[in-house]
Amino acid sequence: MRCGWAAREPNLSYHDTEWGVPLHDDRMFFEFLVLDGAQAGLSWETILKKRANYRAAFDNFEPAVVAAYDQARIEALLGDAGIIRNRLKINSAVQNAQAFLKVQAEFGTFDAYIWRFVGGKTRQNSWQTMNDIPAKSAEAEALSKDLLRRGFKFVGPTICYAVMQSAGLVNDHLVGCFRYEQVRR
Repeated sequence: MRCGWAAREPNLSYHDTEWGVPLHDDRMFFEFLVLDGAQAGLSWETILKKRANYRAAFDNFEPAVVAAYDQARIEALLGDAGIIRNRLKINSAVQNAQAFLKVQAEFGTFDAYIWRFVGGKTRQNSWQTMNDIPAKSAEAEALSKDLLRRGFKFVGPTICYAVMQSAGLVNDHLVGCFRYEQVRR
């Protein structure tokens, strides 16, 4: 069995290889922050279909490069049909890159910063059905509050929980999913 949201591509491959695997790569954390922020109001499938375009448009999500984007670059991104052309979301990616660099400077890595919100290890949930999985958690609310205080945008508790799921800070695979035990190990 597989989690119900992963019934078809591109969700299926993402679920089977990446979702929920504990992450310790700052560039990938930044990618998830941008993509989950871009998803607000849309489906994850829509974002995954555009993921390669996002990587190209946002210089492979290198925070230092994105942090230096000027208004001309933002206008060019607004004209890129391969990504979600929402000014607030694009501006937030640049602002978040700048804030991300500050977190790295303070904590050494974003990885060291974010894992503190779950005590340094993956929270192992034991959901039986998709309806059991919450949209947010106390940890996601704390992360959201702290990120907002640090100047991040599009990082509400639901988006933060999605990042935590993607990056394996929580194991939200259903107990009956074949990936549950694989990710748990």
